[in-house]
Amino acid sequence: MQTHTGPNQTTEELQHAPPQVTPPPELPPAQPRKAVLIVVLVVVLLALSGALSMISRIRAGHALAKETEIDAVPNVSVVHPTAEAPDEELVLPASLQAYEESPIYARTSGYLLHWYKDIGSHVNKGELLADIDTPEVDQELSQSRANRQQIVAQLELAKISADRWQNLRKTDSVSQQEADTQSSAYQQAKANLAAADANVRRLEQLESFKHVYAPFSGVLVKRNVDPGALINAGSGGVELFILAKVDPIRVFTNVPQAYSPAIKNGMPAYITLQEIPEQKFKGTVARTADAIDPATRTLLTEVDVPNKDGRLLRGSFGEVHFAPKINAQKVTVPVNAMLFRQEGAQVAVVGADNKVQLRPITIGRDYGTTLEILGGVSLQDRIIINPSDALENGQKVNVAPEMQEGKHS
Repeated sequence: MQTHTGPNQTTEELQHAPPQVTPPPELPPAQPRKAVLIVVLVVVLLALSGALSMISRIRAGHALAKETEIDAVPNVSVVHPTAEAPDEELVLPASLQAYEESPIYARTSGYLLHWYKDIGSHVNKGELLADIDTPEVDQELSQSRANRQQIVAQLELAKISADRWQNLRKTDSVSQQEADTQSSAYQQAKANLAAADANVRRLEQLESFKHVYAPFSGVLVKRNVDPGALINAGSGGVELFILAKVDPIRVFTNVPQAYSPAIKNGMPAYITLQEIPEQKFKGTVARTADAIDPATRTLLTEVDVPNKDGRLLRGSFGEVHFAPKINAQKVTVPVNAMLFRQEGAQVAVVGADNKVQLRPITIGRDYGTTLEILGGVSLQDRIIINPSDALENGQKVNVAPEMQEGKHS
C-alpha cells in the first residue's frame, strides 16, 4: 500500500492521517447473452455425463443378469435310446395277486369270544372263523320275545271282544259304531303282532351274526383281533380277518404297445420266480384292459395260473413269458440315465424347447450297463445321462453340443 505526502504536510500530520487505498482498475461489464450460453453449456455437459453413466450402469446390470441366468440353467448331456434286435420270447415283470380277496367284518357288536383260525389257515366256505359275545343283543332278543307274548295275549282278547260285539250287533244290542271299534282293535292287534314278529326275526339274525363264517374258500392272510377285543358292527369297525383265494392266482403285467396286437385271450404263457428259477408255472391270458395306458404306453394284461399246491404266493414279484411272434422293436438306455424316486422308475427327456420331461418307464431286462425299456420312451427322445436328483418337470436345461446327437454303445 502506498501513501503520498504533499509539500505543505508535516511529519506529524502524516503520521495521524488515514491511509489512502488505491481502487482497482475498472473492467468493462460482460455481455449478458454470452454468460447465459456458458451456463447452459455447462448444464448440458453435466446432464450428458450423468446419462452416459446411467446407461453404462444399466448395460452392466443387464449383462450381469443375463450371465447369472445362463449360469443358473444346468448343462446336461443326452443320448438317444438304442434299438436292439427283437427277441422271440417276450419276458415282462409281473405282480402276483389273489384271485379273490376280501376283508371280513363283524355284522353285530360285542366282544370277541374266541377265534378258531389264524394266518396261513386254509378254510372252506362256511367254516367257522370266530365267535362274538353279544350281551346287548341277547337282552334285546329276550325283551322282544316277551313283548311278542304280550301282543299275542292282546290279540286273543281283541278277537274275543270283536266276535262278541258282532254277535250283539245281530240283535241290535249295540250300535254299529261300537261293533266297528272292536273289529278295528282286533285288526290293530294283528298288525302289532306282525311288527313284533319282524323285530324278533331281526334280532335273531343279529344273534346269528355272533358266529363269523368264511364267505368263500381260501387262506387267511391276516388276523387283526384277539379275545376280549371290542367289536363294532359294519365297515366302520376293525376288520377281523382278510381272506384270499389263491387258486388260481392272478398275474398282472404291462405289455408294451408294440407287442399289444399279439396278446390275445386264451394265449398260453408261463411264470417264473427268482427264488425258484427252475420251475415254470403254466398259465393262460385271461383278459386285457383293451386300452393303452397313455402314461406308460402299455397294455394291462392278466394271466391266470393254477396254484393248487400254493407255491405261488400272493404279493410276489415274478416274470411272465410270452411267445408273441411279432417283429417288435426293443429299446435300451444306459443304466446311468435312470431316476429312482417315490413315483417309481423314471427318465428325464429333453423336449424340443429344451425343457425337462420326467417320464415313468417300465423296465424289462437288465443287461448290466444298459436296461431294456418296455414303455415310456422312443428312439427319437433325448434322454439325460447322469441326471441330477434336483431336476424338476418343466425345468430349462442347456444341452451340451458335443453330446446332442450322441448314442450309447
